[in-house]
Amino acid sequence: MQRRLLIVFLYGAGRGLEHTVTTHLFGICPNHSGSTFLVRALETCRATWSLPRESQSMRGFRGPVIRKDVEDRRLTRLWACGQSTIRRFTDPAGYDWPRTRKAWYAQAYARDPAASVFVSKSPPHLLCVGELVRHFRNARFLFMVRNPYAACEGIVRVCETFDRFGLLDDRHGSHVHGMPLPEAAAVHVVNCLAWQRRNLETGTYRERGVFFTYEEMCAAPERVASRIQALAPELDDLDLRQRLPVKRTYHEMLTDMNARQIARLDAGRIEAFNRVFRAHRDVLDYFGYDLMAAGRASL
Repeated sequence: MQRRLLIVFLYGAGRGLEHTVTTHLFGICPNHSGSTFLVRALETCRATWSLPRESQSMRGFRGPVIRKDVEDRRLTRLWACGQSTIRRFTDPAGYDWPRTRKAWYAQAYARDPAASVFVSKSPPHLLCVGELVRHFRNARFLFMVRNPYAACEGIVRVCETFDRFGLLDDRHGSHVHGMPLPEAAAVHVVNCLAWQRRNLETGTYRERGVFFTYEEMCAAPERVASRIQALAPELDDLDLRQRLPVKRTYHEMLTDMNARQIARLDAGRIEAFNRVFRAHRDVLDYFGYDLMAAGRASL
């Protein structure tokens, strides 16, 4: 008879995480970049305290968020496509980190009460790495980016799903920050890449983290895991080659989804992305991504 392993999770409330947590490990990745799988894998480590949702969505978070009841719901995916929302997420006065940290600790869960690494990810925190350095002890970072065409395809597809299911407010119209949705997605992704470049070129941040691409994580998971373990040695049981649930849509091994997503793009959509990407070719070049011809939906 096959035995099932029962894993009991402990919650952080009342367990003195202010003292037991010695490392804060933040996933610093644009949305739709594969960070959910990465964090799910980190959650399986004995030494981690984790959150059940993205950290900006946790009860008690004191910082800027997109309010879906009064704002365009698409901004939950496109928070970097307009300067007004970027200013909100980069304003230190908008955050109360001590209260946020207390709320996160109370809701965190772990397998081992002696776990000492607090893991979280929130895509908009790509814009405020300096705040995380200042307010969290021994802050460490996993910097990751993904092919911009695949990222844009995922963002546009989700936003179009909002529209198809009647989740958008007619007050906001068909444009986002005055741009058609594909262009807004491309601007968002380019701005995220530009901010990630800024993070990597800031010495104090780069010294506290490791950088890798989604493509590298998929192609060489053991190598990426080793680099993460060098940054946080407590994670000696990290395994990026396991079957994990991601976003309630699939439960599988780490798989490079780029080709599948890019194959969904027609020439018109690729050209819409390229109208933005051409003006920011240096940012794509920095991360090793090429412009794609509109007639070639492939990597």
